[in-house]
Amino acid sequence: MGEQPIFSTRAHVFQIDPNTKKNWVPTSKHAVTVSYFFDSTRNVYRIISLDGSKAIINSTITPNMTFTKTSQKFGQWADSRANTVYGLGFSSESNLAKFAEKFAEFKEAARLAKEKSQEKMELTSTPSQESAPGDLLSPLAPESINGTDDERVTPDTPHTEPRAEPSQNALQFSHSSPNINKHWEAELDALKGNNAKLTAALLESTANVKQWKQQLGAYQEEAERLHKRVTELECVSGQTTVIKSQKTELNQTIEELESALKAKEEELERLKEEVESANEFQFQKDCLTQKLRDTESRNQTLEVQLCDLEQCLESNQREREAFRKSLRSLLELLDGKIFELTELRDTLGKLIESS
Repeated sequence: MGEQPIFSTRAHVFQIDPNTKKNWVPTSKHAVTVSYFFDSTRNVYRIISLDGSKAIINSTITPNMTFTKTSQKFGQWADSRANTVYGLGFSSESNLAKFAEKFAEFKEAARLAKEKSQEKMELTSTPSQESAPGDLLSPLAPESINGTDDERVTPDTPHTEPRAEPSQNALQFSHSSPNINKHWEAELDALKGNNAKLTAALLESTANVKQWKQQLGAYQEEAERLHKRVTELECVSGQTTVIKSQKTELNQTIEELESALKAKEEELERLKEEVESANEFQFQKDCLTQKLRDTESRNQTLEVQLCDLEQCLESNQREREAFRKSLRSLLELLDGKIFELTELRDTLGKLIESS
């Protein structure tokens, strides 16, 4: 039968940075399908995800692997064969729990398959050694398809949710208010651009929902018409074989329509999740706008205080200059008085000598 998908979900895919072994690098621009596959010929389980025609996950599950939940919506596991760590960001905690449950289930199945393979190899090698001592067969050692048991990659795991771009929560206030304004203006422009894109996507999604509702109504009408046609054909006597074949074809058509309806409903749920994420981005934008307003008001208050301080400084400088001028005049007056006293002393001295 080859490989068959046994469980699928949607998630944002990340890989650990090979240089830092700490930061996550997104490998998909949006949520993609992540599936568990079972290869009945080799009796192995694999996790596969495609982004278009590119395989961004191709990981074989081995007994030594461990899936770790690092947050409510994010989990990771190490693949020693690929020498990397995969991370998945889910839209809800239930999806993460379901994926982790399946991982543990298939990991246990891989362990049992490995043990059975080892037992078969031992049973195969024992008779060969006893029957032909001079021509011993060398059985293949059962290796883990995904690497040996002692290989583990355990990088530091950042506790951050995916698809949420890292942003500064706080900016240290500096004395250069124009730089702060430029920073917040640039961030606000980026948020405005993202908001415009999300608004366009939301409008497109709304239009698609309306179109799908119309298609759903058409499918329902077609199903009712087909059911009526089946009833009419059953009521007609004669040509039983032709009627049965037509009924089978109509039932197949109904099943195809029901599967198409189910696919449209799943797409509608995905669009609802995208709308919720757009609302979250809008809330973040409003918070940053309020912070920018608060910063601008604070800058205005500081500018007023700075003007007051400059005026006070100028007033103090004028007072100091006037005080210096008064001191100079006093010094000049004191010098004149000292000169007059010196002349008076000299005169008195001459009078004493002459007397």
